[in-house]
Amino acid sequence: MKTINLLLSLLLIAFIGTSCGSSGTDEKGEEKKAESVETTADEGWTILFDGTSTDNFRGYGKEEFPEAGWEITENGELRCIGSGKGEAGGQGGDIITKEKYSNFELSLEWKISEGGNSGIFYLGQELEGKPIYMSAPEMQILDNEKHPDAKLGKDGNRKAGALYDLIPAVPQNAKPAGEWNSVKILVYDGTVVHTQNGENVVEYHLWTDKWKEMCANSKFADWPEFVDPASEGYIGLQDHGNDVWFRNIKVKEL
Repeated sequence: MKTINLLLSLLLIAFIGTSCGSSGTDEKGEEKKAESVETTADEGWTILFDGTSTDNFRGYGKEEFPEAGWEITENGELRCIGSGKGEAGGQGGDIITKEKYSNFELSLEWKISEGGNSGIFYLGQELEGKPIYMSAPEMQILDNEKHPDAKLGKDGNRKAGALYDLIPAVPQNAKPAGEWNSVKILVYDGTVVHTQNGENVVEYHLWTDKWKEMCANSKFADWPEFVDPASEGYIGLQDHGNDVWFRNIKVKEL
């Protein structure tokens, strides 16, 4: 009888232990999942492009997203379809966010075609009869190896990551055409930082005397909305007539 009781006790202990272990694993898994969701929410990021929808964008000067010239690829990437016409652009034109942003951090990845050119605009305005680049600073996207802009400008200020035609990206760490680059743009009370592939490559300060002097000595001197940019504006992606891909686009208001 003692032997039977002992066996029953051992079986009961094993059953309880297994049940508790299984429940604990499930509960722990649920806790981890909940914690992950909460952390993402706490970070405050808004997804602008998740690989399935362009609902957060529209064409520049348009009410809707372009019907041609842009597409979502099978891999869930946002592609500007090259026209082969360079600066003349393509069928789609530039696209902008539906919302304006003031103090924010933008994060995305881009990949450029061989010999390609594009850009990321911020604080942009919709000015009748004027393109977005007349009011918005631009983080350059470029194939540094083959596009002629890499050899133009001054000290590499038209290469990838640069504040286009004004401040070069230092260090110049862009990856070759066909490879993904991760970038961030921080805008806060006039301070702007470009981060490319994990390194801060550009920093400057809007509305300061240094900014105004820099603009006065550039091709932007006669563009008043650029020299004195708005404190709130649209984020834009450029159609420069070349194939370019974007993914994981998100923004966090600060």
